[in-house]
Amino acid sequence: MRRRTLFVMAVLACGLIFLGAGSAGPAKIKVLIVTGCDVGAHKWYETTPELKAILVETGRFDVRVCEDPGILESKAIGDYDLLVLNYMNAGRPSLTDEAKKNLLKAVDHGKALLCFHFSTAAFSDWDKEYIPLIGRAWRGGSGHGPRGKFMVHIEDKDHPITKGLEDFETDDELYAKLVGDKSIQVLVSAKSEWSGRVEPLAFTHTYGKGRVYTYLFGHDVQALKVPGVRKLFARGAEWAATGGVKD
Repeated sequence: MRRRTLFVMAVLACGLIFLGAGSAGPAKIKVLIVTGCDVGAHKWYETTPELKAILVETGRFDVRVCEDPGILESKAIGDYDLLVLNYMNAGRPSLTDEAKKNLLKAVDHGKALLCFHFSTAAFSDWDKEYIPLIGRAWRGGSGHGPRGKFMVHIEDKDHPITKGLEDFETDDELYAKLVGDKSIQVLVSAKSEWSGRVEPLAFTHTYGKGRVYTYLFGHDVQALKVPGVRKLFARGAEWAATGGVKD
C-alpha cells in the first residue's frame, strides 16, 4: 500500500495528469519524456529540456517530463500519444517486470515510441524483448570513434520525416555496430571511420500497432542545435505519433 501511495505521488509530482483541454485550437500531440539517469558523459538533465523545447517550439506538442522510469508501470502512459526514452539505467536496476510488460503492451496496442541516443544501451537484461522493440541496441561490440564532425546522408528522400531534407554536416557521436536483426527502414546514415561502414542514425519500424522511431543523434545540447538534427527529431516524433508530418 505504501509503495502504491508513493508511486501515485510520483505521478502527481511529474505533472503527468492532464487537467483540461487548454486553450482553443487543434489538439496537440501528448508526449511523455521518461528520463532521470544516464552515463556520466551524457547530461540528460540538459538534453531533456532541449528535446522538450524542440517539440514545443513547433506548436504541435504538449510535453511532460518524468524523471522516474517507474511511471512506465502506470496506466497514466495511456494518456499519451508518444513515449520518449532519454534514459539509460547506469548503475541502477532495470525496469520492473510490471513496467516492461506495460511498455510492451502500450506500444503493441498503438502507442508511439521514440528511443533517443543512449537509450539504445538501456535494459541489457531485457534483450529478448527490448531489442525488437527499439530495432537496434548498443551492446557488447557497439561503440563510436571520437566525437567530431561528419556528413549525414539522407537515405530515404520520400519518407515524411526526411522529405525535402538534404545531406548536412553535424558534430556528434556517430554510433556504430549496434545489434539487432529486426527489419528497419533506415532514413539517414553516415560513414563511420571507427567501424569502416555506413551506419544507420535514424530509422523506423512497427511493433504491433505502434510506430517506433529510433534516433541516435544527441550527445549533448550542442549536437541538438544543428537545424537538420532538430528537424529530424521533431518530424520523427510527429510521424511516430500520427503517421504523418505536416511540413
